[in-house]
Amino acid sequence: MGSSVVRGIRGAINVVANDKAEILEATRELLVKISQENNIQKEDIASVFFTLTPDLNAVFPAAAARELGWDEVPLLCASEVDVPGALPLCIRVMMHVNTTLHQSQVRHIYLREARNLRADLADNT
Repeated sequence: MGSSVVRGIRGAINVVANDKAEILEATRELLVKISQENNIQKEDIASVFFTLTPDLNAVFPAAAARELGWDEVPLLCASEVDVPGALPLCIRVMMHVNTTLHQSQVRHIYLREARNLRADLADNT
């Protein structure tokens, strides 16, 4: 494996409505899956950056990370670029983690309809 380095891990999930409970549930699902697939402990997480499509504003997805106990992890939320024709109702994440995984071993996670965002990686989810 080698020494620990910071790697970026991407992921996305979509919801069916701009609903606080649904956004939090989907975000938790995504974060847990990313953590499981990459053997990440919360102490390994350097930071997490979330974006939401402009049609989602019921809650900050960072609240879901706090619900998972990630109280000391720096978190940031922003609005995704409003590109015409892009997948609506989508939560994206870029997690920066300290890991011994090589870049080719990192598992990026795309769930639900968000799998279409990166079909080349969707088989890994």
